[in-house]
Amino acid sequence: MNIASSLKNLAERFKASPKMPLVFLGHGSPMNAIEDTAYSRRWAEFGRSLPRPQAILMISAHWMTQGSTLVDVSAAPRTIHDFYGFPDELYQLHYPAKGSPELAKQVASMLADYQVKTDDSWGLDHGAWSLLHHLYPAADVPVFQLSIDITKDLNWQLGIGKALAKLRERGVLIIGSGNVVHNLGALQFNGKAHDWALKFDSVFADKLNQRDFAGLANTKALGSLLRMANPTLEHYAPALTIAGAANAKDQLIYTSEGIDLGAISMRSFMFHA
Repeated sequence: MNIASSLKNLAERFKASPKMPLVFLGHGSPMNAIEDTAYSRRWAEFGRSLPRPQAILMISAHWMTQGSTLVDVSAAPRTIHDFYGFPDELYQLHYPAKGSPELAKQVASMLADYQVKTDDSWGLDHGAWSLLHHLYPAADVPVFQLSIDITKDLNWQLGIGKALAKLRERGVLIIGSGNVVHNLGALQFNGKAHDWALKFDSVFADKLNQRDFAGLANTKALGSLLRMANPTLEHYAPALTIAGAANAKDQLIYTSEGIDLGAISMRSFMFHA
């Protein structure tokens, strides 16, 4: 099926809606799922302010693939506890939302130029459910995930966002989950933020404010500052996909800011019509 046909099918099968916002959330520690923190409280408040979607598409840093991008078409996505050494309470938490197989297959068709394939073995990793647990605690909105092909550059991630933009007009809330700064090797448990973490977080915000998305994807120009802030790019990439789905008329707001544990940016933002 070509892209034009897939968009026609999307329009025929999924009813039109006011344009949905685009959301990127810095998810930080899995403990935010069960602890009463400034971040978990903000997510719950934010969830109550969002329009109710027909479905949610999650792009999480914790589903990394190599050589292809996958979309989860499972009808009942499993809750994946993809972490170690945390309290038992965290492993007992499940998020029993339904999937959206039909919509997920339409998304695969929309992303034909990006060689996206379907998958029914993944589910919801903690980058997805730790946020959704607060945003939509009743787990009553269908949700599915799109992976990040870590062999592709950041312009590829921007392009995927642009290709997904039409979903906004069909009641689909697209959420990216990661961290703009994510260097686990440089954590400081005294809470003092590294200068380079503050600097990169500020550079990111400046370029996002200017809609300089190409600049955010220019790893060469960002240079050593990007490499220090993100030794690997899987937590950064979802922010680029969300930016790629925005248009010039969208308004940008920041829903939270701050550096956690010295080396993790909790900066979160939303584009809305």
